[in-house]
Amino acid sequence: MSTPVTQSDSRPSPLPLLVLGRGTDLHTERGVECPGDLPAPSDPGLVERARAAKAALGDRVFVLGHHYQRDEVIEFADVTGDSFKLAKDAAARPDAPYIVFCGVHFMAESADILTSDEQTVILPDLAAGCSMADMAAIRQVEDAWDDLVEAGVADRTVPVTYMNSSAAIKAFTGRHGGTICTSSNARTALAWALDQAGEGGKVLFLPDQHLGRNTYVRDLGGELDGCVVFDPHKPMGGLTRQELEDATMILWRGHCSVHGRFSLAAVEQARREIPGVKVIVHPECQHEVVEAADEVGSTEKIITTIAAAPAGTKWVVGTELNLVRRLAAQFPEQQISFLEKNVCYCSTMNRIDLPHLVWTLESLVQGRVVNPIRVDPEVAHHARVALDQMLALPGETHRD
Repeated sequence: MSTPVTQSDSRPSPLPLLVLGRGTDLHTERGVECPGDLPAPSDPGLVERARAAKAALGDRVFVLGHHYQRDEVIEFADVTGDSFKLAKDAAARPDAPYIVFCGVHFMAESADILTSDEQTVILPDLAAGCSMADMAAIRQVEDAWDDLVEAGVADRTVPVTYMNSSAAIKAFTGRHGGTICTSSNARTALAWALDQAGEGGKVLFLPDQHLGRNTYVRDLGGELDGCVVFDPHKPMGGLTRQELEDATMILWRGHCSVHGRFSLAAVEQARREIPGVKVIVHPECQHEVVEAADEVGSTEKIITTIAAAPAGTKWVVGTELNLVRRLAAQFPEQQISFLEKNVCYCSTMNRIDLPHLVWTLESLVQGRVVNPIRVDPEVAHHARVALDQMLALPGETHRD
């Protein structure tokens, strides 16, 4: 049985170089152990074993499946969705003592924060982290805030943190009067934060620079030169005091390893090769890609937009490949293609596979809880403050 994962206000910097699934560093999103004897991926009985274990557990287990998961895992999910929706779904099932979250580490943390103390959230593979979340270590963020204090702008800066972040970063946001956002409500969250900051105010946007930039420029009508990028690996983020003073958006130097790969050249090639095509991309994409697209939106918006489109519509989609393939199978009357020619799975999300799910479920049947995700109570309290602030924002705030 693995040891519980907890959060700490101190994380090592720089991050250690660990092979996924080997070694132990419980203060980082990546590289933690997944001990135990896993079933062989070639085992022809895996599907039946998963069905039998889930049936034996009955209502005692609730399985959550993120949209980017493999089809073999989605088959056993009780609900599917994006990260915050799934965490709320878990909280809405208080009678289920075990929540198996088929997603990545920060998502399971959010579920642990929102569920009761009587429930245990389980991540089938502890090495299923998030490269974006891992780009903002708590020590780095606290040091950055000290830099803003030294530059004389911290008292006019409100942090806005994307859901794709560790519990420790969410707690930092709560302690400093900020809010969490999803890709659906980033505009509302950003407008609220700028209003809170007041005249000459600023937003520290963590950890995805592209979502922050795209929201500020596209949705709020801001100027690109109002954005600066804070590099945590450089003194004062690589910025001068004047640059920090002049900026409205202080963007953390982070990005999604999947969405950051989509290029303007790929959009242009799709338009050349597929007459009449519509391009839809996630707002975590680079600004030039978002500007060139026909539609921009969260994973949920991508799904609903394609679902509502008439037969014969042609789409190229800039998001994770598992979801794009699933959409193409679900809507065969449309022509749905992946934006990039190269395969672009979320590698850490794909660590949750059928062998890990079977191992998790069969362990529960045997009375063993593996890979529980437990957030430190103080961290959870302050993270919940920031999450509650998001839920208090006007408009629709619960969709990713």
